[in-house]
Parts: sequence; C-alpha cells; structure tokens
Amino acid sequence: MTRVVFLLAPQAYLLDIAGAADVFLAARSLGLPYELAYFAEEPDVPTAEGLPVRASTRVPVLSRDDILVVPGGAGFTPGVAPAMPRGLDLLRVHHSAGGLVASVCAGTVALAEAGLLDGHRCTTHHDLQDDLALHYPATTVVRDVLYVVDGRVASSAGMASGIDLALHLVATAHGPGVAGRIARSLVFYARRNGQQSVTGLLRHRNHLSDLVHRVQDLIETRYAEPLRLSSLARELGCSERTVTRHFVDAVGMTPLRYQQTLRLEHAEHLLADGSTLEAAARSAGFADSRSLRLLRKSKELQHQ
Repeated sequence: MTRVVFLLAPQAYLLDIAGAADVFLAARSLGLPYELAYFAEEPDVPTAEGLPVRASTRVPVLSRDDILVVPGGAGFTPGVAPAMPRGLDLLRVHHSAGGLVASVCAGTVALAEAGLLDGHRCTTHHDLQDDLALHYPATTVVRDVLYVVDGRVASSAGMASGIDLALHLVATAHGPGVAGRIARSLVFYARRNGQQSVTGLLRHRNHLSDLVHRVQDLIETRYAEPLRLSSLARELGCSERTVTRHFVDAVGMTPLRYQQTLRLEHAEHLLADGSTLEAAARSAGFADSRSLRLLRKSKELQHQ
C-alpha cells in the first residue's frame, strides 16, 4: 500500500489539493494500492477560497514507498518558512529515509525551506520563479515546464499541472495505460508531460470513434506484447482494413505506430527514473536496447 499524504498549510488552494488527490483516488478505484491522508498543524485548515478543510494533526508513520505532497497556497513566499514546522520536519525525515516528496505550485517553497532542493532541479508557479531562484541559489529553477522530477524530489508549476505530475507518477509506477484510463475518467484528455507537450497516450483520445477508442484500450493494455493487426480486428469483430482506416482517420497513425509511441513513452519514464537502457527496453516490449535506441534517435531527428 502506498500512502499519499498531503501536507496542508493555511491558505492552501483547493485545486492544488483536489487535483492531485483525485488522480490517486481514481487509481485506487482501479484496484491500485493507494491510500490518501491529510496532515496539518491544526485540525481546521483555512483555504484561500474560504472553505475550511479538516486534516489529522497526528504525524503519520511512513514507509519509503509513500509519497508526501505539499499543495501550494496563498501563504507560500520564497525566503519565508511556511507555517508548517512539523510538516517541514516530516519532509526532511521522509526524504532522508528514501521517500518521494512532491509539491504543487507554490508548495515548492516548502521543499526549499526544508533544504530538499539544494543541488536539485525544480519548478514552481511562474510568478514565483525569480524569487525562488534568488532565495535558494543552491537549487536550479527550471522555467517553462509543467513539472520536474529530479530523483526523489518532484515539483509542478501550477494548480492543473499538479494533475499532470500525479499522472506521471502513476504512469511511472504502473504504466501509461493505467494513467490514460485515470485521465479519461477525470475527463482530463490533455495529459501533458514535463516539457509542456501532450503525451502520445492521450493527445489522440479526443475523437468520437467508439471503435478506435476500443482499439486504443486494447493496445494500451497490452502495448508491451507482440500485437498483430489480425488479432485486434478479430477481437473487435471487423476487418483489418476497417480497423486501419478508422484508426488512421481518428488518430493520424497506424495501430502499430501508436503501440510504438506508447512503448517509447513508457521507456522514457523508466529511463528518467534511473533505469538502464536495456531494462527499459525489455520492460516496454522492445526486442533489445538497440531497437529502443534507434527509435529514440529517430524521434530526436524529427524534432530537429
């Protein structure tokens, strides 16, 4: 069981809390082992929107598999310690024990005040980036991105990008197919990666073809397996030509190319998490690391 604990400070933004929380809640509804909890210095937490929320004041006992998330709020100012001293201590202890810490929007300030950004890359809301860089010179502030994951420190740029970051964490742990199902359940089709582009998993999900959505569901569930067009067509009860025609019309690529896109994105997630090229290739369904290397090179050339 992975516990996702939100550390709430006074004047927290509701969407900073709810956006990321709903991603993990949806993951739990799919049978994944997530448990949500909320910790604050006081049981009643005033939010920036004026709606108070309740949280536990008992310091949670965490394992290294758990995640601490700091939602942003109106009370976060670079250079000023937020009103959550026990929360800052918990961040330090959890990170030193090998756990993941994350922030949404201005919550990055809490990570900086806890000393966890020294030597790390991070991001935050664009209005705070200059001040963050000024007050914490030992960290590298990355601008114009939605989120940054640097080892066991993750940060996101704004309210909605907290959803992107949470989806990324789920995709890294359980694969892009699961993250795609969660995003669709939240009607969050424009799932984006840390470089502010739309991932292949969902940029082609805003069409109205039920047939193509079913094909995509099959591919996303089994993208690491060898898939033949004939078997996809047989499962859908139609011809290979029909599948290909409708898929290309709706998605702009063949089913095989779509499968390769998902494999590449899963491999990139694993590589960003420190996996070797060979291990990432095998996990994503490539025959060997050479196949993955060639596909990555081809993608790089397309963007030059």
